[in-house]
Amino acid sequence: MATFTELFKIILTSDQESSRKAAREVRKLVYGSSSGNYDEIKSIINNASEEYRKITEDFRQEHFVMAISVMYFLHDREHELDFLFPWLFHLLKHKNGNIRHCAVKMLWHELGPLTVHIRFPGEQSKSTDLSPGQSDVILYDMYTGLEMMAREFYKPAYKKYKYIDSLPTGPYKSIEMVLARMEEYRENKS
Repeated sequence: MATFTELFKIILTSDQESSRKAAREVRKLVYGSSSGNYDEIKSIINNASEEYRKITEDFRQEHFVMAISVMYFLHDREHELDFLFPWLFHLLKHKNGNIRHCAVKMLWHELGPLTVHIRFPGEQSKSTDLSPGQSDVILYDMYTGLEMMAREFYKPAYKKYKYIDSLPTGPYKSIEMVLARMEEYRENKS
């Protein structure tokens, strides 16, 4: 079986079908019995936004982001959970719905550890070493950025939709999905 580095090389350099297959193989490697080298995973995730900027083909962008989203939870940045937020915010604006969906999933992943102190007062997140104050700053910045983006993509036609699920697909819906999860965690105190 190929390594993560080999699979990402295929994603970034091979033809469309090989790139698609390699992106699917990343999931198998992450969840397989021989999940590969953890340092290799950390390196790929830590360099994801820079590597993404170099990609020009739409299909390659999609395959790259889908592969990163499968292994994103394995990053080692528990002391700075927002290290990829600028990139993820950029992905929320993407025209490709699969890319936006991956960004939503990755942001949702970070909301869990960031909101432990809100949902379970007096508890400390076991998956991060951030203080509740540091988490609050990240959450505030995230909320502010998402609200600004939501205003940018809002259209008066959206007023007629009662539920986020019924909104037409697009950046506004993706942004609202993350904001809704933030609100759900904020209100879901034990």
